[in-house]
Amino acid sequence: MSAQTSDTAFDLVVVGGGPGGYVAAIRAAQLGLDVALVEREHLGGICLNWGCIPTKALLRSAEVYHLAKSASEFGLKIKEIEVDINAIIQRSRKIAKQLNSGVGHLLKKNKVEVLTGHGRLLGKGRLAIEVEGAAVMELSAKHIILATGARARELPGMEADGKQIWNYRHALVADTVPEKLLVVGSGAIGIEFASFFNTLGSDVTVVEVLDRVLPVEDEEISAMAQKAFEKQGMRLLTGVQVKSLKKAAGAVTASLEVQGGKSEAVTADRVIMAVGIVGNVEDLGLENTKAVVERAHVLVDPWLATGEPGLYAIGDLAGPPWLAHKASHEGVICVEKIAGVAGVHPLNVMNVPGCTYCQPQIASVGLTEAAARAAGHKVRVGRFPFIGNGKAIALGDPEGMIKTVFDETNGELLGAHMIGPEVTELIQGYAVARSTESTEAELLHTVFPHPTLSEAMHESVLDAMGRAIHF
Repeated sequence: MSAQTSDTAFDLVVVGGGPGGYVAAIRAAQLGLDVALVEREHLGGICLNWGCIPTKALLRSAEVYHLAKSASEFGLKIKEIEVDINAIIQRSRKIAKQLNSGVGHLLKKNKVEVLTGHGRLLGKGRLAIEVEGAAVMELSAKHIILATGARARELPGMEADGKQIWNYRHALVADTVPEKLLVVGSGAIGIEFASFFNTLGSDVTVVEVLDRVLPVEDEEISAMAQKAFEKQGMRLLTGVQVKSLKKAAGAVTASLEVQGGKSEAVTADRVIMAVGIVGNVEDLGLENTKAVVERAHVLVDPWLATGEPGLYAIGDLAGPPWLAHKASHEGVICVEKIAGVAGVHPLNVMNVPGCTYCQPQIASVGLTEAAARAAGHKVRVGRFPFIGNGKAIALGDPEGMIKTVFDETNGELLGAHMIGPEVTELIQGYAVARSTESTEAELLHTVFPHPTLSEAMHESVLDAMGRAIHF
């Protein structure tokens, strides 16, 4: 990357090189725009360097460890297996570094000018690049896309210190497998780290302020997940608020308030704070524009445009769902709208699948059953357990279920919800179905290969129509 360029005028400048920013820049270059991308730290952003990718590398190590411990169930003998947390972390960081380099190559291949520094808006179509607080150059552009992402939300008095209290970045470079671990928050980030450390041997307690774990998921899926996690040895406390964290030598004690006013104390070696994220809206020069910030996110219209002409915001900065693939898709939509591409349409966030890579995996798209009913739909629900699927049984992983929610009147697939083996890969089938507006009739007549886990998807559709074959 370069901090200087002879060109200072561009068709488009993208601020932030994460999965939204770099994809937007590449698509713009493909469409013939003269593009610059400003990144102050790591190409690939949080997702590639400190989120999606490295956490999956960690979880893969945990999965392999779990399988090795279960080797006798597959007719294999493994006498000794040990956890080397340093080697696990090193593998994760190596993968992130490899992909970081790959993003740089892709940007160069597409002739995107990459500039190192912090971007600050100066007013209409103008942007300063700062390095270590000093302005090094000024750019002008017809269009500017902000893709600065988000960071971990912190609670007053419970800020992460990287030693006893961790956020996700600290957990990704853990120097130990804690004997006792407290995870505050049971969303995807909290549950993934809880699953990772629990598999490696930590005594894990998860605290959630809402009434169930994974609260954005369908209630049945949340209940099945809780049962599975508890079977693995996790302790899950819902409807509980953390009032304070008190650090002492080698331990942190959390003061908890349970619904009804009861109190409890939990002591752990480490605490992971996973209580959501806030957009990186500070220090961008937004005060020099007509863009509106609300609850730490920049308000945008369906085309990702802000209140300032020529200024756009995408990804985590523009609000939920906080997912890398949503950011990338928004980047493409935004750029194609700018370039006048025919047929571009706004993103329907209900078609964005969500995945949690714990054990068991969880994935969903569309409305939950409760949300569908609340929206006034007369629903028809199908369910199929993996215990009825031959491939799942052969894999030794038959726990879980696929649930489909249809509109009884017109057969529309309103939502799909999964828990079990490799469901983060399976969910895309239903995402395609929703994107193409397929109904239960099309899904019913689709041929699913045998033996595969995907057959459970078909059986769930069949069950919604009272026609399940294998259960």
